[in-house]
Amino acid sequence: MTPLEYCKQKAAQSGSSFTVSFIFLPKTQRNAMTALYAFCREVDDVVDECTDYSVAQAKLNWWKSEVYNLYADTPQHPITKALQPFVQQFNLAQEHFLEIIDGMEMDLKFNRYEDFKQLQLYCYRVASVVGLLSASIFGFKNRKTLKYAHDLGMAFQLTNIIRDVGEDARRGRIYLPLDELRKAKVSEDDILQSRETPAVKELIEFQIERAESYYDKALHELPAEDAKQQRTGLMMAAIYRTLLREIKADSAEKVLNSRTSLPALRKFMLAARTYFKYT
Repeated sequence: MTPLEYCKQKAAQSGSSFTVSFIFLPKTQRNAMTALYAFCREVDDVVDECTDYSVAQAKLNWWKSEVYNLYADTPQHPITKALQPFVQQFNLAQEHFLEIIDGMEMDLKFNRYEDFKQLQLYCYRVASVVGLLSASIFGFKNRKTLKYAHDLGMAFQLTNIIRDVGEDARRGRIYLPLDELRKAKVSEDDILQSRETPAVKELIEFQIERAESYYDKALHELPAEDAKQQRTGLMMAAIYRTLLREIKADSAEKVLNSRTSLPALRKFMLAARTYFKYT
């Protein structure tokens, strides 16, 4: 198995909505995005699959050293070998890969966030940074596009958090800011015990509104001259924003006990419609 084949397999196993949009990319960019996505999945799996803190921390430390190997042209892992030809071609910043790993470390150290400011740092590291790397792969002329990529990453991660409230709670995690729970008169136990109450519904709807605001902000910030090059991100936005609206339409508090998803054909149609809109 070649390094790229390893990455393709890793991406396919995830079943992510993101990978639907990759098929519309030219081959080189598609391969670069597949390798980047495989990197994110691999380091995320360290936290999800390792129950021993010290083992997980050691693995993340190894990945940090492997990022340094990548930029010294001595990668050891199939994923970093797959990434190697794209680092210089797309000007991918080393610190961004390290930030992603720092975000995974936050998952090791924290299972609660006191306020949105703390949560923002986490979202920046695990999502906005990925958006910045993706924007570089897609290509841009106007540096304002990086602000768009940052805020779109925030929107994606907030959508993930909303969708996965119940799943995360069953792992003992609450990503919703605790001060916002208190303000909504929702206890941690309400979330952990999956209580579908009017207060919980109001809390989730507030989170949805904030995520929507980040989609609005990002789309407003994208310079028109870069829209065609960035249309893969716009395809992802169409899929994820539709998912967010499905959650709200289906009664927001139900995220505690079920995981909303879109059928594969619908995701493809949303991606295709967006592709042709910006062609």
